[in-house]
Amino acid sequence: MLVGALVLLLVLGVVQLTISLHVRNTLIDSASEGARYGALAGRTPADGAQRTRDLVRGSLSDEYAGQVTAARVKRDGVELVEVRVTAPLPVVGLIGPTGRLTVSGHAIAEDSLP
Repeated sequence: MLVGALVLLLVLGVVQLTISLHVRNTLIDSASEGARYGALAGRTPADGAQRTRDLVRGSLSDEYAGQVTAARVKRDGVELVEVRVTAPLPVVGLIGPTGRLTVSGHAIAEDSLP
């Protein structure tokens, strides 16, 4: 009985870690894709933010796409489009108490290239 309970806790911990990593990786991928889209010539950072929201909604749910921002930033003399996503990090399955997770994606703005 005691061993069964420990094994169950271990399995639930692994499942929770898997869910958290899936959410994190999906948000990072969506932010990166949104930054690439917003960095295209003729596009704006707002286009990248909307693309990110659409990708997150399609992969996770609307609550994860609530706080998406995009802006042009300059790093080491290079102009980039940065998309930042702040979303809940599930602590107990996909329901229950949550933490906060902030991820970002970057891409070189095409119209700033020589």
